[in-house]
Amino acid sequence: MTAETVAFVFPGQGSQSIGMLADVAATESLIIDTFAEASDALGYDLWALAQNGPEEQQNLTENTQPLILTASVALWRLWCRRSEVRPAQMAGHSLGEFSALVCADALPFADTVNLVRQRGRFMQSAVPVGVGAMAAIIGLDDEQINNACEQAAGNEVVAAVNYNSPGQVVIAGHAAAVQRAGDLCKEFGAKRAMPLPVSAPFHTALMRPAGEQLAEVLKDIRVQTPSVPVIHNVHAKAESVPEKIRELLVQQISSPVPWVGCVEALSRNGAEHLVECGPGKVLTGLTRRINKSLQGSSLQTLDNIDSLNAALST
Repeated sequence: MTAETVAFVFPGQGSQSIGMLADVAATESLIIDTFAEASDALGYDLWALAQNGPEEQQNLTENTQPLILTASVALWRLWCRRSEVRPAQMAGHSLGEFSALVCADALPFADTVNLVRQRGRFMQSAVPVGVGAMAAIIGLDDEQINNACEQAAGNEVVAAVNYNSPGQVVIAGHAAAVQRAGDLCKEFGAKRAMPLPVSAPFHTALMRPAGEQLAEVLKDIRVQTPSVPVIHNVHAKAESVPEKIRELLVQQISSPVPWVGCVEALSRNGAEHLVECGPGKVLTGLTRRINKSLQGSSLQTLDNIDSLNAALST
């Protein structure tokens, strides 16, 4: 394994938990310092929310997004302190794309913490609570899921929005249409159609008002060419022009996340080992299901960090 074959990937919403990064923070003050920087930008104690919750506050989209971004950046900074190895590529799942861009020096951290808090607010306010829904479809191919959504839509919106791995796709839209599409998917042979505990239909056309609001905020944020190529969710390609990056971040909020395509792009570009930099191990699990030739690991503990560094430094 060499640095040229390593890509870092950054998780999205759903990876948060009470007590996240506590073990690492007990011996590495850099974690606490990074959360303090985010807290100063936000005006409240983000570390206290990370450690103590309550869970319902952690799970509010406007809180979840700064939490995961900050945890991911903290682990990246710790990696950079303990290792001289830098990945050849990066990518992030939905919110994780912002984490990747911060770590690739394209977005300033403090500004981006505030940006994603507002992103969360915009996403929540775009559709009233109860109007939208999301559901995970397990055990059905993409074409059948897309057909079910087309048949179920009627005058409403429902579409596949997260292509997480073969046989695991998330659909979203108006609540009744999501229910109809889920029922059709089960008729088509899906093993499960599981409603997700979210309060808005992320990555659908219903999020376009949120994208317009995000575009206004992004105008005031400095965007630079990434120091490491970042694969974007919208088209599963890297982008180096700052103004194009702004446009992609706006489009992303109402576009599907082709995570399978992003991982395959990393692989085509030479990645053999995907390192999940952030709380949880969701993307590590998906890596194995997307491409069995790829190795996946996560930076959850100091042992993980040091063992990976040792493997890359030999």
